[in-house]
Amino acid sequence: MPEMLYREAIRQALIEEMERDPSVVVMGEEVAEYEGTFRVTEGLLKQFGEQRVVDTPISEEAFTGMAVGAAMAGLRPVVEYMTINFSLPAFDQIINHAAKMYYMSGGQFSVPMVLRGPQGPGVQLSAQHSQSMETFFVHVPGLKVVAPGTGADAKGLLKSAIRDNNPVIYLEQAALYNTKFEVPGGEHLVPIGVADVKRPGRDVTIITYSHMLAVSLHAAEQLAREGIEAEVVDLRTLVPMDMQTVAESVTRTHRVVVATEDARTGSFAAEIMARVYEELFDELDAPVERVTGEDVPIPYSRPLEQLAVPNEQSVVAAVKRTLWREGSAPLGIGGSNGRADDAENGRRDGGRYGSPLAQERR
Repeated sequence: MPEMLYREAIRQALIEEMERDPSVVVMGEEVAEYEGTFRVTEGLLKQFGEQRVVDTPISEEAFTGMAVGAAMAGLRPVVEYMTINFSLPAFDQIINHAAKMYYMSGGQFSVPMVLRGPQGPGVQLSAQHSQSMETFFVHVPGLKVVAPGTGADAKGLLKSAIRDNNPVIYLEQAALYNTKFEVPGGEHLVPIGVADVKRPGRDVTIITYSHMLAVSLHAAEQLAREGIEAEVVDLRTLVPMDMQTVAESVTRTHRVVVATEDARTGSFAAEIMARVYEELFDELDAPVERVTGEDVPIPYSRPLEQLAVPNEQSVVAAVKRTLWREGSAPLGIGGSNGRADDAENGRRDGGRYGSPLAQERR
C-alpha cells in the first residue's frame, strides 16, 4: 500500500471526487493561486480551473453563505478555512442556515457541503489558531462531524463527506499534516458514523480520535511493555457517534479512558463519558477516566504549549488510575467490599438497571 502525507491523502480525495462529480467545487481563502495555507489544494487550480477552484475574499461569513446557497442550488461545495478557528465569524451561516435548512424547508432543500480545515494545538500557532472546536459543532443538530486520525481515514471520510447530502464538518489536525500513513489507492470510502478498533486489548478501552489516536497508540505500546493490554477505539466520526463499537469494546475490558485534546470544561470527552455511564454503567469495573487539554488559551511558547495539551504520559497515567496501579486502592476496593467483585456480580445478576445491551452480552 502506498505511503503519503496526511495532507496528500486529503488532496487525493478532493481530486478523485472532483474528477468523479463535476458538481464538486472547492472554495476558500488562497485555495487557488496560493494552493492553500498548508498546500492541501496544491495543483487543483491547474487541473480543474477557476470555475471549480475559487479564491474568495477574506470574509468567512460571505463565502460560507455563498457555499450554502450553492449547495441548495445543486453544487457540492468543499469550503476550506485557513484554520477552523476562522469559522467563528460564519457561525450564523453554519448553525442557522446550513444545519437547519433541510428541516426548515420541510425537506425541499438539502445542503450537501463540507466545511474543512485544521484545528488543535501542537504546531505553535498560538491561542487564536490552536483551539479544538469540535464541541461547538457537535452541539448543533443537523451537522455531521468527523475527525480522522490517519491518512487512510482522512481520504475515506472526506470522500464520504463530499457524497453525503448533509453539511459535514471535517476537522483536520495541523500536527498531522506532515505525518506519513499508508493510504489505499483508488476508490476508498470510510462510512460516516462507524468507529474502528485500531488496537485490540483486554484490560482497558481507550476511546479517542484525531491526533490523540497517535498519542494513545504510543501510550498503548508503552503499557504493553508493562503487561497492560489497552484496546484503542478510534471514533473517527463524532456525530453520529458509533456507540455499538464502543459498547462491544467496553464489554470486553470493563474499564475506560477517554482521550481528547480539547479544553477540559465542556469537552467532547465529557459527552463520551456521559454516554458510557448512561448506556454501559453495569459493564464498568472502575470509574471512567478522561485525558484532555488544560482550561487555558493555547500558548505560543513551545514549552508552555506542551504543558497545556495531553501527551503519551497523560494517557498512561489515566490507564493506571483506572486499573488502580498507582498508590493505594480507593476505599472499598481490594478488601471485603471489593468494587470489581461488586461490578461483576451486578453484570451476572442483571445489573443495576438491567441494561438490555449488557444482558444480551452475558
